[in-house]
This record gives sequence, C-alpha cells and structure tokens, in this order.
Amino acid sequence: MRTLVIFFSVMGLMSLNGCKQSTDVEALLQNEETRSEILKDLVQNHDYMMEFMEQMQGSDHAMQMMQGNKKMMGTMMKGQGMQMMMGDSTMMNQMMGNRQMMHSMMNGMMKDGEMMGEMMQMMHDKGMMSEECIQSGMKMMGDKGMGMNH
Repeated sequence: MRTLVIFFSVMGLMSLNGCKQSTDVEALLQNEETRSEILKDLVQNHDYMMEFMEQMQGSDHAMQMMQGNKKMMGTMMKGQGMQMMMGDSTMMNQMMGNRQMMHSMMNGMMKDGEMMGEMMQMMHDKGMMSEECIQSGMKMMGDKGMGMNH
C-alpha cells in the first residue's frame, strides 16, 4: 500500500511538471501575426513603451538605427516630440553624450526653419532666450531663405 502511495505521488508530480509551459520567445516573434500583436500592444501601453524606450536607450545598436532613420529623427524633432525629448533628462543626456547623434540632430534642425522657430520659442518660454534674440534669429534665418513660425 505504501508503495502505491509513493508511486502515485511521483506520477502526480511528474504529470504536474509536464504541464509547465516554457515560452520560446524566438518562436513567438517568428510568427508575423503574433509579432504584430505584440508590437501593437507594446506601443499602446504607456508603461511597456517607457520600458521599451529605456531598453533602446541602453542599446548601442538601437541608438545607431534610430540615428540612421531620417524619417523617425525628423518626426521626433517635430511638435510634441521635441518637447517630450527636452523633458526627458535621460534621453537628453544620452543624446548629448553621443556627439555623432547630437551633430546629426543639430544639422537636421538647422535645415528646418519651422523647427528652429519652435525651438527658439521653447527657449524663450523657459527664459533661455530674449524676444530680441528671437527676432534677430528670425531675421537671420529669413535672410537665408528659411521661413520661421513664431
């Protein structure tokens, strides 16, 4: 009788252990539909997206890919994207520490009169630039053929 109890106990434990499912992340990501659902859920959840951005900022490969993506860099520098970046001290410190990325972004901004106008307005709003300085900058940019919104 005791042998039967031990036998069934061992069999029960083995069957419960067999129910344990391990997730093969690579297999999940290889399925295009599953991968698309995962990415959609990721970008729609603020906490997941913040965690994802932290992971990207910690990856040299991800930062190089972002830097090389002109469309994304341009989008980030427009409107709310610039304000969000300036408010994110981690992101700003990371960009300022990466000279190549900083130069790339500055070159992009200097070629876009509207963006320069927005940046100067933000600096004025934060007390970093006087109204006279903005007017002088707008005149100089206008002389170079770059229209600016103010």
